[in-house]
Amino acid sequence: MSNHFSADNLKFPGDDRRLDLTDVYAFTSTQDPGKTILIIDSNPTSAPPPIPAPVTGPEFYPGAFYRINIDNDGDNHADVAFTFAFSEVENGKQTGTAWYATGADARRLEPAGEVLAANIPVSFDGTARPVLAGQIRLCAGLRSDPFFADVEGALHGFVWTGHDDFAGNNVDSIVLEVPADMLGGPVIGIWATVSRYQDDMLEQLDRGGNPTINPFINPDGEKNLYNSRQPADDVANYLEPWSAILEKAGGYSPEAARAKALEVLPDILRYDRTKPAAYPNGRVLTDDVYSLRFAWLSNGKIPPTGLKPHGNLLADFPYLGPPTPGR
Repeated sequence: MSNHFSADNLKFPGDDRRLDLTDVYAFTSTQDPGKTILIIDSNPTSAPPPIPAPVTGPEFYPGAFYRINIDNDGDNHADVAFTFAFSEVENGKQTGTAWYATGADARRLEPAGEVLAANIPVSFDGTARPVLAGQIRLCAGLRSDPFFADVEGALHGFVWTGHDDFAGNNVDSIVLEVPADMLGGPVIGIWATVSRYQDDMLEQLDRGGNPTINPFINPDGEKNLYNSRQPADDVANYLEPWSAILEKAGGYSPEAARAKALEVLPDILRYDRTKPAAYPNGRVLTDDVYSLRFAWLSNGKIPPTGLKPHGNLLADFPYLGPPTPGR
C-alpha cells in the first residue's frame, strides 16, 4: 500500500474507506508547462488480505473536507490550500464545492477563502467532466488506482510474486491543473489531509505528502495519532524514533539513519518545478514508490519488485485511467 489503510491495525481512518487518503501526486502539465498538476486519491477499492472488501459506495464522504496544502516559503505551514467538500448522493449523483485560500485562511481547518466552483459534478461512470474555475481546471470522480505494489511478496519475506495487488482497482480522485502564480515557488511542498466533523469537532483523520510512509514505518498505536498531527511538528515528533527504526531495519549508522529520516521529515512532498518531476522531486503516476520505500528502509538490501506502471494511464488531463467496472 502507499498511504492506503493508514489507520491503526490496517484499518481505515474513521473506520470508513472513503476517508482513506491513498496518494498525492505533483508534476508539470503535459499540455501547459506553466501549470502544475495536483492529484489526491482516496476511497480505494483494493482489498489485499486481510483488508475487508468495500461496503460503501464510490462516492466521496459527504461533508468531509479533502484538502491539498501548499507550502511555498519552506516553513512547513500551508500558504495555499485547495479544499473540497461533497454533497450527499441523490439519485446516483454527487456534487462538490472547491475553495482556494491563501495566507492565514490556508491554515484554517474549515474551508475558507474564495469559492472556486460549486456544483462540481462527480463522475462515477469513467467520463471525466472537467470544470474551469478561472485559470484552474479541475475534476473529481472515480478513476483507476495508479498505485502498483506486490503486497503478497512483502508479506512473505520480500520474495516478489510479480502480482500487482492494486491492478484493476479504483479510487476517488481530485485532479487540479493550476497556474504557477497561484502556487508560489518555484519550490513548493505539498501534502493532503482529510477531515470531518465528529460530535461538533472537526477532526483530521488522515494526512500525507510522501508516499509509503505512515503504514510502513509507524507501529500500530501511533498511526492514528500521526494522521491527526501537522507536518510542522514532524521532525520534533518522529526524527528520533524513525532514525532508530532505520538503524535497526537497514543497518544504517546513527548519522546515516538520521539523514535518511530527514529525507521524508517533515512529511511533505517537495517539488522544484524547475526540474523534471520524479519522486522524491514531486511524483508522477509511473514512479515505483513501493520499491523505493523498501530500498530506503533496508539500506538497499530489498530489490525492486519488477512491477510495471498500469497501462491505462492517460497522456493528458485527468491522467488517471478510467475506472474498472464493477469495482
